[in-house]
Amino acid sequence: MSTQTGANMPTHVSVIMDGNGRWAKERGKERVYGHAEGVESVRACVEAAVETGVKYLSLYAFSEENWNRPEEEVKALMELMVKAMAAEMDELDRNGVRFVVLGNRERLGDELNRIIDSCMERTSRNSTLTLVIFLSYSGKWDILQAARKLALQLWDDPDGKEKLMNMKAEDFDGFLATAGIPDPDLIIRTSGEIRLSNYLLWQGAYSEFLFTDTLWPDFRKDDFRAALESYAKRDRRYGKVK
Repeated sequence: MSTQTGANMPTHVSVIMDGNGRWAKERGKERVYGHAEGVESVRACVEAAVETGVKYLSLYAFSEENWNRPEEEVKALMELMVKAMAAEMDELDRNGVRFVVLGNRERLGDELNRIIDSCMERTSRNSTLTLVIFLSYSGKWDILQAARKLALQLWDDPDGKEKLMNMKAEDFDGFLATAGIPDPDLIIRTSGEIRLSNYLLWQGAYSEFLFTDTLWPDFRKDDFRAALESYAKRDRRYGKVK
């Protein structure tokens, strides 16, 4: 399958990775088995992004709401993330992939945060692809923490009220967790669910969406390329008339 390039190529593709648990259940396995198989889909999509020239690939790995899952599953997920980062980092670095984790990292364990910091530092100068993992993230949390940053910055500023009244949407972008990262052109959600689930509520304002019934562990390179093909056929008007 050919893939469009140039103006029709998304700069930033984001994926809500859903369906790991159902995939495992269909096979009579524990949910964590589906999460482990989902790592293979992450690897496939990273490779496809590099091959097609996508510059940013972001993945919704663990939401703030996911902390409400059974403790055993959360623990297994965190252990899987530690293992996956350690196993994949050499390959990511070799392929010029910059690794970034965004979210409420205060809720993550010390060991995981140490590994995240190490991986981010090691790959910080890579430029072929930026891989963003949203971990302990939610859109409402992001907007709230951005508003708090803004309030603290203007708190003792005598011109704070005037600056606030003259503030533009793009000025607020700099306070979000995603500051410096372009908004997603295309957001993909797997497993047949048709909702954002509190993900990139500000940044996804003008994103194109693609919903697929494919469960995340079954989503591989051909699916990623097909999503790019679908995106290439769309006419993005941003509220304007063409």
